[in-house]
Amino acid sequence: MAAHIGHTTHLLYLHGFRSSPASAKARLMAQAVAQRHPHVYWCCPQLPPSPRQAAHAMLRLIADWPRDTMAVVGSSLGGFYTSWVARQTGCRSVLLNPAVFPARDLAKHIGEQSQWHAPDERFYFQEIYIAELQSMADEGTHAPGPELALISQRDEVLHWREMQARYPKATRILLPEGDHAISDFALYLDEVLGFLELV
Repeated sequence: MAAHIGHTTHLLYLHGFRSSPASAKARLMAQAVAQRHPHVYWCCPQLPPSPRQAAHAMLRLIADWPRDTMAVVGSSLGGFYTSWVARQTGCRSVLLNPAVFPARDLAKHIGEQSQWHAPDERFYFQEIYIAELQSMADEGTHAPGPELALISQRDEVLHWREMQARYPKATRILLPEGDHAISDFALYLDEVLGFLELV
């Protein structure tokens, strides 16, 4: 556990399944950070389909980051990865409709997939990736740093009650009208940025 969580100087954003840094939430966050907090180091990588490779990529990206002044934000599958990073580092984290049981939920998506924001770009989601997700899961362990969870009660992809139960220690914002994409994310941006305490 981090001895002290300071103001955020380094921010990692992790997109969801079939998503990318071109997602609406990622672009909104990137623009807000650049305009309001130009001294914050922003990183939003394109993650590989393999969870194992994604984990290695994330650890490489943050290898030299200060643990007490870094934070991570993630949406859907990126929220699952966010919790994993936060458990490794003790950093502050923000979860946007986080996947709670991705190994279970993505088992039905094995096969060829297309990217949401670039339909011509395709990848094959392999069966071995389910085992990789299972190896990253640690449902009984909570990240030691501060957590904020935005949970849409009308999420059409994930079960909001599962998200709520998974993060009992988090500061939770329930969105009664929200969808999985949190299409009205702009309404909550100030709250997210405030929680992150960006320099």
